[in-house]
Amino acid sequence: MRPITRPLATAVLLATTLFAAPMAAAQAPAQAQASAKAKAEAAVPADLTVMPPVSSSYRPKQTSWGDPDFRGTWPINDIAELPVQRPAQYGNRQWQTDEEVAQAAARTQSLQTAYAKEEKEETIGRGHWIEYLAGSRRTGMLIDPPSGQLPGLTEEGKWRASHMRSSWVAGQTYDWLDDFDSWDRCISRGFPASMLPFRYNNGIRIFQAPGYVVVQLEMLGTRIIPLGDKGQKWPDGVQAWMGNSRGHWENGNTLVIETSNIQPGASPLNMATRGVPPNNVLPTSEQATTVERLHLVGPDTITYELTYSDPVVWQAPFTLRVDWTRDEKYEFFEYACHEGDVQPRNYISSNRALRAQQTAEMKAKLTPLPAAAAPVPPAPARKR
Repeated sequence: MRPITRPLATAVLLATTLFAAPMAAAQAPAQAQASAKAKAEAAVPADLTVMPPVSSSYRPKQTSWGDPDFRGTWPINDIAELPVQRPAQYGNRQWQTDEEVAQAAARTQSLQTAYAKEEKEETIGRGHWIEYLAGSRRTGMLIDPPSGQLPGLTEEGKWRASHMRSSWVAGQTYDWLDDFDSWDRCISRGFPASMLPFRYNNGIRIFQAPGYVVVQLEMLGTRIIPLGDKGQKWPDGVQAWMGNSRGHWENGNTLVIETSNIQPGASPLNMATRGVPPNNVLPTSEQATTVERLHLVGPDTITYELTYSDPVVWQAPFTLRVDWTRDEKYEFFEYACHEGDVQPRNYISSNRALRAQQTAEMKAKLTPLPAAAAPVPPAPARKR
């Protein structure tokens, strides 16, 4: 977790202090959201190791121009505790038992109590620093590989990872901005990392217009996705942090988004998402691509599937699946990360001072060498 002194914390705490009443009101939909999630997962199979196929029976209403209507607010706080990789304790199970669900609900209730206490005392702070809801019975996001674990890195992937820099790497030195990752610098969380839950600012909104879908993220990013003939693949060498996305509709209830031309430099999975390898140094190559499938399986549930492929870095593709739950009362708060982002300067200044101090201490411990004796002048040459 980022220290509370991070610029984001200042923005979030200021926003929540100024808007404590709306935020308190926003807690009310939590039970409704959990209820919708429970309905979406009501058909948990008797065999908890089985992941059923996504339902295709629901037929959503249409926009005035005839596209399936996905517009709305789809925050993912209710899956913020769901890890990408399945913890070993679950074995090969895709789903939690009733007892495990009850334990998770008890923990969530304790957090809700902390939220309510802060709101009552008007001391919004660390209790709201990590916000998530209960509701998912899943044991992990990964559905492929069936092991629930990420595939291994290639030798090239390992080499690239060893050369990436981030403030999350213990013992790393800092001398310039290229010693930080894109999230440290408030540029991007990376892609597809930006589509997965963090500890805060997990809002997602979908807007639509003829020929376009717009995915607005509460934290660092808005994606404008052209549909059908309006979407063209960019030439090689033209890149963006969120990549070049093109979309189309399938089955009257599914939005398919293909993305390429992803800017290397950011980790495709951010370590602030649970169950992701540490240090935020997973590399992205020029060959990275994604296929996202947004299935509207009910009026208030989107099943989101993501397949990621990067043969330069990963030994195999992998696929994640999670549910998004509609919550039109969820409020976006400004993610004022870049304004006043003094962390890189502070890291550099403090790290240089630390190394200077360590060098001085090391020199002080050295035993000085004895002074060398004055050289003996050579004897004068004899005359014959």
